Amino acid sequence: MYRKIKGTNIFTGYSFTGPEHVLVVSKEGIVESIIPEAEAGEDTEFFDGIICPGFVNAHCHIELSHLKNKIPQHKGLVNFVQEVMTQRKAGNEEKLIAMQEAAAELYESGTVAVGDICNTTDSLFLKKESRLHWINFTEVSGFVEAGAQKRFDEANEVLQIFDHQPACPAGRLSTSQNSLVPHAPYSVSKKLFALIADAMINRTVSIHNQESPEEDRLYIDKEGDFLALYKNFGIDISGFAPTGISSMQSWLPYFKKARKIISVHNTFTQAEDILFAKEMMQTDQLYFCLCPNANLFIENKLPPIELLIQHNCNIILGTDSYAGNSQLNIFEEIKTIQNNFPHIPFETILQWATLTGARALSIENKFGSFEKGKEPGVVLINGMNAIRLL
Repeated sequence: MYRKIKGTNIFTGYSFTGPEHVLVVSKEGIVESIIPEAEAGEDTEFFDGIICPGFVNAHCHIELSHLKNKIPQHKGLVNFVQEVMTQRKAGNEEKLIAMQEAAAELYESGTVAVGDICNTTDSLFLKKESRLHWINFTEVSGFVEAGAQKRFDEANEVLQIFDHQPACPAGRLSTSQNSLVPHAPYSVSKKLFALIADAMINRTVSIHNQESPEEDRLYIDKEGDFLALYKNFGIDISGFAPTGISSMQSWLPYFKKARKIISVHNTFTQAEDILFAKEMMQTDQLYFCLCPNANLFIENKLPPIELLIQHNCNIILGTDSYAGNSQLNIFEEIKTIQNNFPHIPFETILQWATLTGARALSIENKFGSFEKGKEPGVVLINGMNAIRLL
């Protein structure tokens, strides 16, 4: 009736238990308890490695999976955005096969839940059949004020399709926690920000933030490489007036009434941005999502993780997409952080990848930790690899 699982250690989502403990779960993966090994009996399964709850990937673009190995590395965000915009079209079969392969990697490497960016319903069929749990963030973009309402309405149609799906056999496609979200400060007009904010009161908002220094240059002085991007695509930004402050300080006030805000990337976020955010937001309202391998792929720079820790920020992890990453394995993101910031405790990074990520997506009642009644998945971390056990 139950499986009893023991490793060299157990990470609960909060902390390590020490080696002399056993995780007890039902055959369906529902947590019963963690007990001393001496009480577990003879049918305990032994694994060489750390037993951990399944990972939460708080930022992914499964729709862009067909762009794997098609965009050059280290060319900067502005060039990356242009490449994605010009190459993202593909046939339905090509996109579906690529998404299926990406979802398989997510599952097998230990991810149990995904905060996924959607521009279309291309991923809907995949998600309805998936063993993963999906929170769907329908992305809105449009930097020209005059087109704001049209862009909002088109994206809202996509959101409504995700929100009104019948119950899935696997029970993994969220129909209650999906949101409309702004793409990035450099692609959303003031009017569009306001429309999204008004519609998403008490819902979770995700946004790409300060992924390039050019973003702050645009907002402070209306200068930098984004001007060439707009020119290349015939986007008239004559109506955009710089705010004289950083992009984060410009967009964050729109979302004071959001349930949660997931600020993604933050590669060039400064201390004054963090202080501004912490003064404006509640402690459990703002989360900084790190996608270090994507940051290295695009800008060849890592986010200021030590600064975020110094200010007691809520940190979570994502992979971004195959367009800007060679894999969708959260444990590879963990390893990159370990390799570049070896003084950060492994326990702390695992918290980011499990319970804190679940809290950011408001799914901590089911995922993120080994607590009675939850179904968080079971991952084995063995040396340099992580694999899903349950």
